[in-house]
Amino acid sequence: MYQAKVRPDGTGTGAAIVEFTNVSGKPCAVQGHPTVAGAGNGSPEKNRPLKVTPSGSASKVLVAPGGKAWTKLTFVQVQGEADGYCVSGSTPVTYPTLVVGLPAAGSHQVALDDGVLAECDDKVTVTAVSGVKPS
Repeated sequence: MYQAKVRPDGTGTGAAIVEFTNVSGKPCAVQGHPTVAGAGNGSPEKNRPLKVTPSGSASKVLVAPGGKAWTKLTFVQVQGEADGYCVSGSTPVTYPTLVVGLPAAGSHQVALDDGVLAECDDKVTVTAVSGVKPS
């Protein structure tokens, strides 16, 4: 998982791209909008589900062996410096990893390539899984 080039203003991550690779020897089909949970202390047993707002229509994506599919996660952005703040008044939350549930392909624990994820309000907008890499 890595930071998206196009993301909301603020000091946190704002948006991230999750890349899935088909590691099987057969093509697979995925479709839909993933679920997302913050893994408290990096432990999937301490998941904190985020409220997902789906974005875009979902269509079936056929992923060849070794092929990839993507989704973009856009969070309510942390504002300010240091510990930051949430516009809503809630307290910012950080997660070392997320657990992303891919329809028909299980749950996967992912971490940012460069740090931890900070978000506000436990909300995330999620694009449908796509065969086209988002920005």
